[in-house]
Amino acid sequence: MAFLSDWLTVFAVATVVIVTPGPDFALTLRSSLVHSKRAGIYTAIGVGVGNTIHATYCLIGIGAVIAQSIVFFSLLKWVGAGYLIYLGIKSLNAKKVTSYARSEGAVKDLTRPAAFRIGLFGNLLNPKATLFFLALFTQIVRPGTPLAVQAVYGFTVAALSLIWFALVATAISKRSIRTRILSVSHWLERITGVALILLGLRLAVAEADR
Repeated sequence: MAFLSDWLTVFAVATVVIVTPGPDFALTLRSSLVHSKRAGIYTAIGVGVGNTIHATYCLIGIGAVIAQSIVFFSLLKWVGAGYLIYLGIKSLNAKKVTSYARSEGAVKDLTRPAAFRIGLFGNLLNPKATLFFLALFTQIVRPGTPLAVQAVYGFTVAALSLIWFALVATAISKRSIRTRILSVSHWLERITGVALILLGLRLAVAEADR
């Protein structure tokens, strides 16, 4: 029963955090809207793998070292902030597409590795993710918690993020939806760009103890 209660806690907290718009959402949205469903899904896969890596090193204690080290935290947050701001600036240059047919070839689709890297690096370079996993797991994981159970907790968060962002990519990429938002897609991309820049700036001033 203790395991089930703790797992439900992980599930509930992770769900709330994941569905709340943030860098991962913005990156997946941009890949899906600007490129394709495939690009969005591979970005989502990158996010899921990134969360798996976060969960793994936090469970073995490396995350605590990063969180307590001003040097490591500062380096990570500046690199992550720069990456988000760079992607945001690229989005600000979005051009209007006047027809669905033109949109199909107006922007070159991302390769699977490129889309995957966007999600992976966007997630890994966010120190807030480290702090989230540390905050969550320090409340749930006890000295006697079996390694297999810890792995289930980490996998749960990673799986939830992958499923949610894959659903976002699929929904945004549907032909009917894309057709409806096509006329304002350049504005949506620019808004996403502004969001990425603001998220990057917010990340840049993040404090390690928050």
